[in-house]
Amino acid sequence: MNRCKSIIFGTAVSVAGVTTPLSSLWAQSFQSYRCADGSQFIVGFFEYDSRAHLQIDGRAVTLARRLTFSGSRYSGGGVTLKITKAGITVRHARRPVTTCELT
Repeated sequence: MNRCKSIIFGTAVSVAGVTTPLSSLWAQSFQSYRCADGSQFIVGFFEYDSRAHLQIDGRAVTLARRLTFSGSRYSGGGVTLKITKAGITVRHARRPVTTCELT
């Protein structure tokens, strides 16, 4: 079953009010951030997907998880997202790195 069909199937199961063990496959987390340079983005994480899914500058970007010594780093499509104990930073659209905070 490909991903699109899985999502449609999961939505149909949810709409029907049926709960199954498969429902945990679509567990997700979305967070909104505002950055020091005035930009904003939404990031989504899915339970069985190591990538980060961003909505930034009016476009959707999927970022692959990259190797790092501390925290988490994701990059792709000209966007880099870093999550550390010190905070969140993002670099996009040839702009310098900027700090971001949860909204």
